[in-house]
Amino acid sequence: MANVETRADASLPTGAGVSQTSAPTDRRIARTRRALRRALIELTEERGLDGFTVNDLCARADLNRGTFYNHFRDKDDLLVTLEDEVMEGLFRFRGEINKITLVDLAKLKVSKEPLPLLVELFDYLGEQADFLHAMLGPGGDVKFAPRLRDSICSDLILGLLHERYRSDPTPFVQYYVAFYASAYVGVITRWLEGGMQESSEDMARIAMRLLFIKPGESIKL
Repeated sequence: MANVETRADASLPTGAGVSQTSAPTDRRIARTRRALRRALIELTEERGLDGFTVNDLCARADLNRGTFYNHFRDKDDLLVTLEDEVMEGLFRFRGEINKITLVDLAKLKVSKEPLPLLVELFDYLGEQADFLHAMLGPGGDVKFAPRLRDSICSDLILGLLHERYRSDPTPFVQYYVAFYASAYVGVITRWLEGGMQESSEDMARIAMRLLFIKPGESIKL
């Protein structure tokens, strides 16, 4: 099927004929994936990941089993594919995180302006809120929160550290990173559970304030 969808007719100019067949197919595939994504989220919220089958997914998405198996091997394959898509969107922030300097942070701390990268990060998390809420919730994937922590939150904390600590293998530095990375997952989860009442700008300020607040200091933004 893939060859039929992507191969141009040799008698036509390059690209001719492809858009006529592949565009409708691509739209059908996109609709199918959206329907399955929505069904997975709804059923996870209602029953937990272990509480439904492929049949349940297909019924909720109004698709037949054949259509499902044209795209995914099983429920776990669908889950991993959707998680990978979310993580791929997060990976684009990793390079930018490493460019953050202490000078940048010092300026923002004085001005109390949010770090633009964090605003963009929370914008993206907000776009994926329905999926994240389901996966990070009590019925979600217990492996997803550690994956989120290790792939983006740890990078964020490392990016905010002084350069001399970023490659420091000593136990205390590693515990420091683990502590704050786990805390940031908690912050994200709390935001999602609270219905995202705070804006991305407010969450960026909160994230920075939590990192730099000192013991005994007034707990104010």
